[in-house]
Amino acid sequence: MNISNELLSQIKTLPDKPGVYQYFNSKGEIIYVGKAKNLKKRVSSYFNKNHDSNKTYVLVKNIATLNYIVVDTEADALLLENNLIKEYQPRYNVMLKDDKTYPSIRITNEPFPRIFKTRTIVKDGSKYYGPYTSVHALNTLLDLIHEILPIRTCRLDLSDSKIRANNYKLCLQYYIKRCNGPCEGLETEEEYRKHIDAAEKIIKGNANEISKMLLEEIKRLADEYKFEEANLVKMKYELLESFKSKSIIANSVVDETDIFSYDEDEKSSYVNFLQVSNGSIIKGYTIEYKKRTEERKEDILSMAIIDLRTKFGSNSKEIIVPFDIEFPIEGVKTTIPKIGDKKKLLDLSVQNVKQFKLDKLKQSEKLNPEQKSIALLKAIQEKLKLDKIPMTIECFDNSNISGSNAVAACVVFVKGKPSKKDYRKYNIKTVDGPDDYASMREIVYRRYSRMLKEETHLPDLILVDGGIGHMESVRQVIEDELNIQIPIAGLSKNDKHRTNELLFGFPPKVIGMKVNDQLFKLLANIQEEVHRFAITFHRDKRSKTQTTSELDKINGIGEKTKFELINHFKSIKRIRMAQLSEIEKIIGKHRASIVYTHFNKELKL
Repeated sequence: MNISNELLSQIKTLPDKPGVYQYFNSKGEIIYVGKAKNLKKRVSSYFNKNHDSNKTYVLVKNIATLNYIVVDTEADALLLENNLIKEYQPRYNVMLKDDKTYPSIRITNEPFPRIFKTRTIVKDGSKYYGPYTSVHALNTLLDLIHEILPIRTCRLDLSDSKIRANNYKLCLQYYIKRCNGPCEGLETEEEYRKHIDAAEKIIKGNANEISKMLLEEIKRLADEYKFEEANLVKMKYELLESFKSKSIIANSVVDETDIFSYDEDEKSSYVNFLQVSNGSIIKGYTIEYKKRTEERKEDILSMAIIDLRTKFGSNSKEIIVPFDIEFPIEGVKTTIPKIGDKKKLLDLSVQNVKQFKLDKLKQSEKLNPEQKSIALLKAIQEKLKLDKIPMTIECFDNSNISGSNAVAACVVFVKGKPSKKDYRKYNIKTVDGPDDYASMREIVYRRYSRMLKEETHLPDLILVDGGIGHMESVRQVIEDELNIQIPIAGLSKNDKHRTNELLFGFPPKVIGMKVNDQLFKLLANIQEEVHRFAITFHRDKRSKTQTTSELDKINGIGEKTKFELINHFKSIKRIRMAQLSEIEKIIGKHRASIVYTHFNKELKL
């Protein structure tokens, strides 16, 4: 790899200290930011070895110069790397996808604050909690708050002067006891603030204190014989307890903890974040990073933890992670739990990140339906060790009953989907009796000798409905007679006539595959399709022979007349038994006379 003298000189003079390095292209643009325990060793590793990843190779190829910043600790390097990536968003770093569409809870900065859902952040002193990836969870939380706390929902300007001017009238919310009427001065700001404080505790996950307060209120009202009011407070208490039972996952011992889990695919990394307070999950969020080079999962997770803790303002002193990471932030303990409540929380986080990844895959497949099929075809290529992806697969099957009406069929699948315009039917011409192997040789030779003659694109894989014998019959034609190379696989059935083995190679070997795998299902689907197509063709041919052979012998009777007779009488036997008058109603006197005479030759009309 060619390295400029300027860049080589920079690499040689790098210090053996922790820090952050920045790569620039020939235009002076930052294209990558990274952190290192030892700047010299880390940067040198990019240029003294061959990279398996094409993305890393392209990155290194585009590096013109570099810059670095020395820091005192690895923790400082991690924080600085995160800030620089956010600032410059270099092309080859993992990129954070936009999350502006997620809603938050807003507590307004005004007299008698309001609480509601919003997707817009207004910097006016209001408080925001979120964002929430689940709108349903957010709505449930807001419904609970408004159900048990008398917080106003109106947009009135409740400044002191407006209230004293008596500009407002009590609304329905007051009469159904969901608001205490601050608009008419029936509640002070100090009294109202207590409701807002209680709402914030619920949002933060600390609902136990509110439950305790409600219980005390129930007892006080009962002692004063205010049973109706006590019952209303009891309903609020039960509502809050129901909410807590759904949100509390672990023992309250698990307090002020952040949980992170990780998953990835070829193009992206996914990190889930759960924040727990007093045993309740108060935040859940999954983030996607687009890979640009060969980032290690440990590095990506460390960066995501910094990013998410900053984003959500978390100061938890413990973080739970699925594997060991270098996270040298002072005062923060990392835990990899094996049992207990913390392990349950980690398992829940893992479940969420895997679901997020699956949802992304499904969304991608909807936008690009071919993607799933191509992935399965790549899997076939890997299983059979083919030179290329089998974009076109052709499958053959024979059908006959004791050698009569012998036919064969070929179906074609392109990119994993049936291409019905390319399906072909074959009448067996050179084989007498029920000889499947000879029939297979005949149709394979007819198909591919013609394709060679017409210079048509040959398939990438031939799939045979049968076992070793059928595969060998096809190989003899393909390799020995036509002298071409096309991979051949066979799908054999068990005693119950169910496909259970994929065979490949010569001599054929069983390719390990589970029957419920998507890959096996695709191959079995191709096999079932060719079987259906061959059987339908054979049935049609046999039906035509059996039902129209006698009518074919009658001169002066065409296809339309034969169709009308069969369509009405359903069988030759019924036509033979029919009265002349019945036949006349269907095809007229002249043609009826011909048909009737043929089946009743002893009569003279």
